Amino acid sequence: MIESTSGIASTKDVVEELRGRSAFVMVSHVKPDGDTLGAGLALGLALKGLGKRVAYFQQDGVPRNLRFLPDAELVSRRLPADLPDDTLYVFCDMSDWRRAGEYLPPVDRANMLDIDHHLGNSLFGKLNYVLEHECSTGSVVMHLLRELGVPLDERIATCILATIMTDTGGFMHSNTTPDALELAAELMRLGADKEQITEEIFLRKRVGATKLLGRVVEKMRFEHGGRYCYSYVDDAMLEQTGADGEDTEDMVNTLLGQEGVDVAALFKAIEGEIRVSLRSSGRINVQAAAGRLGGGGHFRASGLTYRGPLPDAFPAVEAALVAEGL
Repeated sequence: MIESTSGIASTKDVVEELRGRSAFVMVSHVKPDGDTLGAGLALGLALKGLGKRVAYFQQDGVPRNLRFLPDAELVSRRLPADLPDDTLYVFCDMSDWRRAGEYLPPVDRANMLDIDHHLGNSLFGKLNYVLEHECSTGSVVMHLLRELGVPLDERIATCILATIMTDTGGFMHSNTTPDALELAAELMRLGADKEQITEEIFLRKRVGATKLLGRVVEKMRFEHGGRYCYSYVDDAMLEQTGADGEDTEDMVNTLLGQEGVDVAALFKAIEGEIRVSLRSSGRINVQAAAGRLGGGGHFRASGLTYRGPLPDAFPAVEAALVAEGL
């Protein structure tokens, strides 16, 4: 087995490790999105095609809008009891293994593979395959699939395209590079259904979600000459509208889309926890701002968990954004 000594492993070394192991656990982060889940499913499907044993770990349930992905029904927080000692745990789309959540069993670093595209990845694995220039973790996985030489069927293509569309915001964000579009076209030719992905992830909304969005818009506040927009969701609002936490995922983009807004924040005070989603038009580095409060993510899209009451979270996040140039 290969030992990583230079921080970022080569494609060849990672593939050698994949070929040398017999069993794998694909690990998604808490509050999963289409990138963490789709990347793990795509690699898992490919490895199963090579005769490998694959399980999928995810602490939280599969969101409604991702249940159409192939193998999603196999994702669980329970792992088989008879996994071999050298099972490789593949962490997708997380800069720190703790993002997998508290229910993940203890894993030795020698059995960790870290696949990611985030800035500031902590390089926590035995092997760390982190390509920061890629638009999604799924597009990072594509490099491995090509080196593995496995046939790419419509199931794998669907999973990878879902990762790209998730992290490019349906091809709207600045990470929609020519390479990303060319890869998307290749995946569509392989049978990935772009229309299904668009409908499931971006278009299909529950009535409760639409009602909740109305409440979020009612509570919008603008600061710094209208360049900063924020709002919040709490348990009472969910109960009143019939929505749930999954319904809040894209709402911060509505805040960012208001005229003149450079950066937006949605505070989600749900079930005793305050999670903050940050989005930027490109002038403010929200990854650095989130990092000041223990969070992380991307330059234009990041998040954090605030430890304290909601009234204190508002000025704390604003101060972090100001420190980054707001």
